[in-house]
Formats: sequence, C-alpha cells, structure tokens
Amino acid sequence: MADIKTLDHIIDEMIDVVENSKNEIIHISEESIEEYKNLQVELAETQKNVAKFIEQGDELERRVQILRQRLLRVNKFYDQYSEEEVRKVYDSTLQIQTELTTLRQREKSLRDKRDYLERRLIILEQTIERATGLTGKISVVLTYLQDDFKHVNQLIETAKEKQEFSLQIIHAQEEERRRISREIHDGPAQMLANIMLRSELVERMARQGEMELAVKELKNVRQMVQASLYEVRHMIYDLRPMALDDLGLLPTIRKYVSNTAEHHQLNIEFSHVGKKARLKSEYEIAVFRLFQESIQNAIKHAEATKIRVKLEIDDDFLKLTIQDDGKGFDIDEGKRENSFGILGMKERVEMLHGELIIKSKQKLGTKVFIKIPYQAEALREN
Repeated sequence: MADIKTLDHIIDEMIDVVENSKNEIIHISEESIEEYKNLQVELAETQKNVAKFIEQGDELERRVQILRQRLLRVNKFYDQYSEEEVRKVYDSTLQIQTELTTLRQREKSLRDKRDYLERRLIILEQTIERATGLTGKISVVLTYLQDDFKHVNQLIETAKEKQEFSLQIIHAQEEERRRISREIHDGPAQMLANIMLRSELVERMARQGEMELAVKELKNVRQMVQASLYEVRHMIYDLRPMALDDLGLLPTIRKYVSNTAEHHQLNIEFSHVGKKARLKSEYEIAVFRLFQESIQNAIKHAEATKIRVKLEIDDDFLKLTIQDDGKGFDIDEGKRENSFGILGMKERVEMLHGELIIKSKQKLGTKVFIKIPYQAEALREN
C-alpha cells in the first residue's frame, strides 16, 4: 500500500504542476486578449490620424505648388514686384514647405506606429490562438492524469490484491493440507490403529475359546469401522462432493443444505425455480463452491439463525441468492480489510463472466446475489 500512496502523491503533484501551468497560460491568454483589444482601439485611432495627416499633407502640397508657381512669376518678373512682396512670397513658400516637411515626418511616424500595431496584433492573435490550443491540450492531460492515471492506480491496486490473493491461496492450501493431515491422524488413523488392537484381542479371545466375548468385541470393532468410514466420507465430501459428479448441482445443494441445517441446528430454506438440466462440470463446481462459501460465511461470521437459498436457472442465466439474518458487516470496511473469502468469490464469478452483488448492513443481515450467464454449450450432454 505504501507504493500506491507514493504513486498517488506523485500523481497529485503532477496534477498541481499541470493545473498551475494551465492557470498561467490562461492568465497569459487573458492579458493578451486585453492587450489585443487596447491595441485595436489604438490602431483605429492611429489609422484615423494617418488619414488626417495625409489629407493635411495633400492640402499643403497643393498650396506649395501654388506658391512655387507664384515664386516663378516673381523670379521672372522681378522688377515688377517690390522688395517686400518678393520677401513675403519667399517667406510664405519656405513656411509652407517647412510645415509640409514636419507634417510628412509626423505622418511617417504614425505610419510606422500603425505598421507596428498591425504586426503586434498579428503576433498577439497567434499567441492567443496558441494559448487556447495549449489550454485545450493541458485539459486533456489533466483529464488523463485525474481519470486514466487513477484508473491505472486502481489496476495496480487490483493487481496487488490478486497477488496477495494468490499468496493467500497458497497459504490456504498449506493450511488445508495440515488440517486434513491432522484430521486423518486424529480421526481415521487413530481408529484404524485401535481397530488393529481390537482385532488382535478378538483373535486372542477366539483362540482361548471365549467366543461370546469375541463376538461382542467384534461388534465394537464393526462400529469403529463404521465411524471411521463416516469420517472418511465426510472428509471426501468436504474436498469434493461425489454427488456433484453423479447427481448434479441441484441435488448436491439440497443434500448440503439438509446436512448443514441438521449439523448446525439451523433453519435453512432452499427453493429452486426453472430448469433442472445438468451444467458442465466447471459451472457446477464453481456455483457449488460459491454457494458453500456463502453458507459458511453466514454460519461462521454472520452467526445467522435463518438462511434462505434460492437457485434459479432460466434460458440465459443461472442465479443464486443466499440471504441470512445474521449480524451483517460494513461492505467498505470489508474491502479495506482485504476479505479474501469475498475476493475469492469475485474471482470465481469473473472467470465465468458473471456478476456478484453483496449487500449487507450491520445487524440487518447479508444478501449475496450471483448471476452467471451460460449458453447452450454450457449444458451437459447426457
């Protein structure tokens, strides 16, 4: 879990960095848009001034032309004009030319400013366009980080759960071997050893002519053999009920319900709806183990006093419902505690492409619903 938390921290930091970058780009884009609007206003004013200066320059050009023509006449007929008139013509021409030169310089400055503003607007437009594109791409990256990476994180967590589940299976197998070994040693093996001693005693009594005692002891031996046979059959049934292969799922569940109810002195109701057809072995084994796990959970953990079991087989689905009146549990808490029993049931259901729904509340019991799809090929050929 430490690795998962570290990955979460790294992803969160990446999201923060990307979000900050997105906010900075949005800020740049907003500033660029504001500057773009201001420059548009300034450009319009500049273009207006340029047009005004062009108009004034053209007017001065016409006045200069008129004054030049007048100046030519003065120069040509110099003796016809007084010195004062000549001086005025020269001064007027010089003044207008100076004004025209100044005006043209200001016009050039305004033209340069206009060109600069136009270039600046083009650059800003490109900046805004790129910023908008980058914002969209960063939004995609954020979505990927927030959703897809979280999904990857969940996949990693699921993989870790499956790995832990596999290790738990190995551990459970070893525990099951030890349990079977201990049960054989304490049960049938001890009884067989006792039977051997009793059989030697019967033989000794028979040789000594004590036939009545020998027959009595032989009855005891027979009872011990029957008890050993019952224990061995019970162990075999727990490992794999032979009735499942011989009779099928429905009779095996009925028998298991009957035996379990009698052994634990519980009220277990069983009902069946739909087809009674046999399914292929992998379906019957998986469903029986799911049923068995649910019943054992209800007895061992839920401390139930009443259990209802319903098996329904229609044309497309096999549905199994197990409901108890036990103490129930918190589903989320159960997930956090890595309930390998529930995880094992989930694995079995997923292998058959089915659906597992567990509903439980503390003090209100538990309901397990299993829905497994099957096609015609899943039916066993008789």
